Amino acid sequence: MAVVLVAGGTGFIGSYIVRRLTQDGHRVIVMSRDPGKARGRVPDGVEVRAGDVTDGATLGPALAGAEIVVCAVQFPNHPVENPRRGHTYIRVDGEGTVRLVGAARKAGVSRFVYISGAGTREGQTKPWFRAKLMAEKAIRESGIPYTIFRPSWVYGPEDRSLNKFATFARLLPFVPVIGSGRTRVQPLYVEDLADAVAASLRTGAALNRTYDIGGPQELTMDEIIRTMLWVMGRRRPLLHSPAWLMKAAAWPLQFLPTPPLSPGAVDFVLMEEPVDNGQVLQDLGLTLTPLERGLSYLRPEPR
Repeated sequence: MAVVLVAGGTGFIGSYIVRRLTQDGHRVIVMSRDPGKARGRVPDGVEVRAGDVTDGATLGPALAGAEIVVCAVQFPNHPVENPRRGHTYIRVDGEGTVRLVGAARKAGVSRFVYISGAGTREGQTKPWFRAKLMAEKAIRESGIPYTIFRPSWVYGPEDRSLNKFATFARLLPFVPVIGSGRTRVQPLYVEDLADAVAASLRTGAALNRTYDIGGPQELTMDEIIRTMLWVMGRRRPLLHSPAWLMKAAAWPLQFLPTPPLSPGAVDFVLMEEPVDNGQVLQDLGLTLTPLERGLSYLRPEPR
């Protein structure tokens, strides 16, 4: 078993990775901008260290003794950027990961695992893709053995995207949907991604590999929401709003202290990037969770 530092280990995806690696017997360290808050959000036995990917001076002490680094960093209120607070893809996910890779190389880290995103490839122009490309390039050129995961839309009990639709279904007589509802996605259960990260540390087959990973079903947004409603035991019509209208409505919201939506976030939500699970299933032996089973946390409690 290894000493594994998880950057972003208190976030939605990172926290599941931390729990899974702990179950595998690794000694896990969580790097956090706010160690005081983080300590109450990690399993017993997990060490918390101060570190911020936007501040290179904090990274050397945080990485001391780490053998493996897992980078699952996201900025607060992702995917809605807030440039005034420095919460942008380029600054955090791009430049921040580059900084973390440099510190990992100096610390003698023997493995780097990075959570990238589906659709990351040369020629993409959206800020989230440019940031991921910047990060992936730094990782590949670092000389550190690596594994990169490019997940599709990740959902689970603490996610801030699919669960918004569940909240709408509880509070409103309809469920609002941006766009036509025909955008196709492969929703990936967060525990499956955590399993993939854990499995990658157990096999040499994952060394210096980049894996697409998504759920086992390719579904439209309407199909995803209707599956969610069925699991919740609710009937709600879906109310579609054109993307241009939502961008216009979101434009002034992006200037709020904590914006709930932005034009860029609308584009992020409407991304359609199919993934091929063939290689990740072959190398890591995963079993992927169908959406209905993954959403079981939304089932109403029996009375």
